Amino acid sequence: MTYYKFSGFSQRLTGSAPATAYSPQGLRSGLPAEPPTMTFATPTKMVSESGAMVEYLGVNKVPYLQRLFQTSDGVPVHLKRGVPDRLLYRTTMALTVGGALYCLVALYIAAQPRKTT
Repeated sequence: MTYYKFSGFSQRLTGSAPATAYSPQGLRSGLPAEPPTMTFATPTKMVSESGAMVEYLGVNKVPYLQRLFQTSDGVPVHLKRGVPDRLLYRTTMALTVGGALYCLVALYIAAQPRKTT
């Protein structure tokens, strides 16, 4: 049985030994040599200027937001927080419709034959 490999020098297939054909030069194993360093989020405790440890820098809003989002009032989750959510939603929809119309107009203009003078 004859084995072949690609020669970078002659840019052709050349005969080779089975071990060389099964492990080509340009390919490396899929595993990295060493594992990447672990990246974690910033610590929850921060040191202030006075040197004292600060547990948390604000009010815990999680219970309030859980109650707000879990109420079954018929309002979609992406609109539960009121006016700011409605403003963002309507802006996104307007930009989407405007972009679709712009694409259709550009397609129509591109489909017209070029006038030769």
